[in-house]
Amino acid sequence: MAGPGERSTNLLGVRHILLVLSGKGGVGKSTLSTELALALRHQGHKVGILDVDLCGPSIPRMLKVQDRAVHQCDSGWVPVFVGQDRTIALMSIGFLLERPDDAVVWRGPKKNALIKQFVTDVAWGDLDFLIVDTPPGTSDEHISTVEALRPYRLLGAILVTTPQECTNIFSKGGGEELAKHAGVPFLGRVPLDPQLSQSLEEGRDFIQEFPKSSAFPALAHIAQQILDTAQQSS
Repeated sequence: MAGPGERSTNLLGVRHILLVLSGKGGVGKSTLSTELALALRHQGHKVGILDVDLCGPSIPRMLKVQDRAVHQCDSGWVPVFVGQDRTIALMSIGFLLERPDDAVVWRGPKKNALIKQFVTDVAWGDLDFLIVDTPPGTSDEHISTVEALRPYRLLGAILVTTPQECTNIFSKGGGEELAKHAGVPFLGRVPLDPQLSQSLEEGRDFIQEFPKSSAFPALAHIAQQILDTAQQSS
């Protein structure tokens, strides 16, 4: 395992790293992280998800692997592989909690140390993309995540928002107007699909149901833009 100031070898096989952020909770950030991983996998890529959302790690439940145990090998934590084809690897704080629905209430230094360990001490192997699902808001946890990832290939960050989250001038088409205002690319709108949300809540096979969702074309379009950006940065 990497010591202070050393570069971990665990991320050397990861071609592109993508952060997923949101200004507040409840806007679908973890759902979008999962859907994006599935969309990239659908296009033939090996994908990892690092669930750093210490406030409420929900991705293991979405992918129906919440009861799995994680193990350690010589180079660190071994991620949980999802689906029969094992093309999505997942590491989440939820696997380390006695009750996965518990929020982690820790002081800052302990949280920041865990995040740095999470980022560098997971044995990902070879991945095309690693999607990092961060906590909502902006905090020391984000700084710790970015600092730990700085030596590696950070492709960029996706901000997940809803129209009503922004100020009044952004009340219609909020995300697009906000992107224009900030001078960053607008990747697209993902429609809310009640059936997909229900399948998540009921623990049905999200992977099988995802391509049938009305959100799938929008996510496929976003995934293609990410692939184009990744190709240009290679």
